[in-house]
Formats: sequence, C-alpha cells, structure tokens
Amino acid sequence: MFEKLDQLEKRYDELSLLIGDPAVISDQKVWKKHVMAHAELEDIVEGYRAYKKVKAEYEGDLELIAEETDAEMKAFAEEEAAASKKEMAVWEEKLKVLLLPKDPNAAKNVIMEIRAGTGGEEAALFANDLYKMYSRYAEKQGWKMDVLNSNITDIGGIKEIICLIEGKNVYSRLKYESGVHRVQRVPDTETQGRVHTSAATVAVMPEAEEVEVDIGPNDIKTDVFCASGPGGQCVNTTQSAVRLTHLPTGIAVSCQDEKSQLRNKEKAMKILRARIYEVIQEEQQGDISSKRKSMVGSGDRSERIRTFNFPQGRVTDHRIGLTLHRLDNILEGNIDEIIESLIRDEQMRLLKEDVTE
Repeated sequence: MFEKLDQLEKRYDELSLLIGDPAVISDQKVWKKHVMAHAELEDIVEGYRAYKKVKAEYEGDLELIAEETDAEMKAFAEEEAAASKKEMAVWEEKLKVLLLPKDPNAAKNVIMEIRAGTGGEEAALFANDLYKMYSRYAEKQGWKMDVLNSNITDIGGIKEIICLIEGKNVYSRLKYESGVHRVQRVPDTETQGRVHTSAATVAVMPEAEEVEVDIGPNDIKTDVFCASGPGGQCVNTTQSAVRLTHLPTGIAVSCQDEKSQLRNKEKAMKILRARIYEVIQEEQQGDISSKRKSMVGSGDRSERIRTFNFPQGRVTDHRIGLTLHRLDNILEGNIDEIIESLIRDEQMRLLKEDVTE
C-alpha cells in the first residue's frame, strides 16, 4: 500500500508542475485533463502526508524513549508515542478507503430527472417535494442548480423536471439518489383521512463533455414547436420549444422552458449528451439499459429505494435499512446523514471485495 502511495505522491507532484506550466496551459484540453487528475489525487496525497507526519512524530517519540533517562519525561514520551500509534492506525484505515477504485464520474456535474410515478396528482406534488429537497441540498453544498426542462401541473405538482447541478463532486454524492421514492401520507384532496401511497422516480446521470460523446451533425434531427403551459404571451405563438432526436440511438429530448429557441437547444443538447453517455457506459459494462431500469424502474410504488412516511414522520432507505425520524428536516435538504451512510456501506462492500480478492 505504501509503495503505491509513494507513486501517487510522485505523480501528484509531477501534475502540480504541469498545471502551472505555460506551455501546458496554452492547450486547454490537456491542461483540463491534468487539473482533473491532480484533483483526483489531492485527498489521497494529503491523507498520506498527514500519515507520514504522524509517523515521523511516532518515530521521534520512540527515539526519545530509548534515549531518555528522566522517568517523568520518558513516561510523557510513551504517552505521546501511544497516541501517535493510535492516530497512525486511524490514518491507515482512511488511506485504505481512499485507495479504493474511484468512480470515473465521481467529480462530474449531474443531470437529474425527477418524474411523477404512480399516484396521479399526489405523485406530482411529491415529485415537487423531492425537487425542493434537492434544491435546498444543492444550496447548502454551494452547488448551482439550473432547470433544463419542466412540466408543471395546474396545482403546482411536477410531472417531470430535468436539472443540471454543477459543483464539486456532485455525482459522487447524488448518484445514490437514483431510484423510486415512495410517499405515504393523507393527500389534501382526501376527505376521509386515508393514507395514500404514491411514488416518484429520480434518475441521476453524469454530465458528459463534448469530447466524451461524439455527436455528428447528421446524427441529430431537430424539430421546433410552440411551447405549452405557463409562460405568458410567447406560449403557443412562438416556436421556441425544441426536440432533438439522436438518430443512431433513437433517444429524443425536448426543452421548452426558455423563450429562446437557441437556449432551449443548448439545454436539450446537455440532456441528450448525458443520456447517450449513459448508454455508452452501459455498453462498456455489457449491461445495456439494465442499469437504468434497476436505477429508475417503472415508477410503480412497489419498486422503491426510499419511503417518506408522513404519519410516522420517518424516512427509510431500504437498501441499507436506515430509518430516520425527522422527515421534515430531511425535506429541508438535510440529507447528508443518508448519503454518508450509503457511501460508508459502499466502501465497506468494496473493502470486503478487496480482501476476498
């Protein structure tokens, strides 16, 4: 492990020089590649250097113990050595986790799609609750959230909303949100006080760069049409809405939120590129479309990863058996405890697989 850490530290130092080299900076594609590689190594190298600092202190304490004749000073050095040894063990465990195979998409921005599933208007209202929850979480993280396309119901529910979320390591934290989210509550329209069950689906895809997805000019069919829904006098009078169809895969994307046809086309391209990138990844894994199906499902209430139970004020993540009795707080965007638990679960599974191998 330490031989590998030495190699990574050496590579980190090389990259530090490269990203400051004017010749490299002049080629933005190469420079960006080096910056991303440097950022991926940063946590590992900082952790390793912290470990080495503690190790040096431990070795210094051992030398002092061996040389010291004063009983009081020797006892103090022994206490320091014991503390340093304990801290070294903690860092070793952290470094094992940091050395686990990285998700190549971890540092990427994401395209998030939220759709109402089973449950009619109540499902659409719940989809809006989820959108607000993720908006608040993004704000707390210092991320930027931009709506690319939306379909809002008359009473404020969401049939579908697609967002671009930009920031540091967005995909590494939000990838666990993909799946069916179930809600159990008494709808406002329920006169007899019965609890209804509805569902909404969330899909989280890494944003794809142009260099990662090669889309030829003849691969896209573009259709323009009048937008529908709220939007003022431009709706149904101006052909600002855009539909892009990727002919090789048949993937189609529509955007109508902007009054500008050009802006809608730019947003549609972001979504289209992300969906094509997802297909490419699945093909590389020999797992075409099954990942997305397992991730999103059909929207049926029985295919769930998480349940929001309003009568009991609880949220349960069924993948790891975690239940938290602070539903209102979680809907305010305080979902870090759930995400951290899912990250730890994945890390423990990877560590066990590493030991088995």
